Amino acid sequence: MKTIIMSVSVLAIGVANCSTAQTSTTQNGPAVSLFDGRTLDGWIDQENSAGSYSGGDIKDIQAFAKKLTEKSDAVSAFLYGKLDDKALADLANSPADLNARATRSALVKNLNRIISSGSIYDKARFKGVHLEAETKALLETNPEGWELTRLNKLLLEDAYPAELGKSPGTGWRVKDGVIASTGAGRGTLYTKGDYDHFRLMFQIRHVSGKPDHQACVLIFCTRPEAGEKPLDALGGIQFQVPNGGHWDYRRGHNNGGKGEFTNPIKGKFNIHEWSQIEIVADAGTGAARMAVAQPPGSKAVEVLDFHVPDAGKTGPIALQMHNAGLFDEYRDITIEVNPRTDDLITTK
Repeated sequence: MKTIIMSVSVLAIGVANCSTAQTSTTQNGPAVSLFDGRTLDGWIDQENSAGSYSGGDIKDIQAFAKKLTEKSDAVSAFLYGKLDDKALADLANSPADLNARATRSALVKNLNRIISSGSIYDKARFKGVHLEAETKALLETNPEGWELTRLNKLLLEDAYPAELGKSPGTGWRVKDGVIASTGAGRGTLYTKGDYDHFRLMFQIRHVSGKPDHQACVLIFCTRPEAGEKPLDALGGIQFQVPNGGHWDYRRGHNNGGKGEFTNPIKGKFNIHEWSQIEIVADAGTGAARMAVAQPPGSKAVEVLDFHVPDAGKTGPIALQMHNAGLFDEYRDITIEVNPRTDDLITTK
């Protein structure tokens, strides 16, 4: 019988973090709730853009460039002194040329290097800058690693509220008894517990998206070490629900996984209606299968299989917000650890 990392408290992962965790019984044993319907206890909210910049994060590049080149305040003088020759040359261009993609790219590259290269905070440097509550709270913890990078980005957002965009707020919230994505930005909501052999059951519906994308669940994920920037999509295997799309986010892959996935049927479910999802996965064999029932309670059909022995990995399970502007809802999330059979029981 396989075990998960937290083997002495298999059920506690769901119960200890969910004050009203419920259990249901399948033909193979108890299924433990991972969501209490009221809180995100037992889950970790991670936004990929929380600790890095992209070109779109510079809202007013002309005003930002002007402050940097004129060294109009202590923070601007500090940043200007940290820029490389390419960025300095680009900032010297005419205002009309500042919007060039190459100019934005060079400036973003520099900003990401600066915020990931140690603390930028100095009391005198940020004198007169209004620090938001999140910034002050994180500053008081003396963070290291990825959290320090996050703090540095927040400090620059506070210093340049008109020039730089704000990082996404929380990516997930509890609303009317469901876990709902907020459309804030690309990222994941992943379990505090690690799993290797399990049956995951939940209900899902896609509300809207602009730009649109299927709702996604990630398995065989890599948990970030303390202070480490998480891998994109946690380096996991993506199952798109309910219709069976997929992606392989493992290091060195990041592709559609040709030859890794099969679709027993072509899913044609209404993504805006509630679907019941069953995923059975085993890290020991690198195999996972997914079945879908619509409406919930009806007989399910198998829509997606994955099998790559080397891809099996003990780790968290995650809900993925593929991009900003997506609104999905999840409910009735349960997990059965070490099921006695890997049969898809909802298809019986």
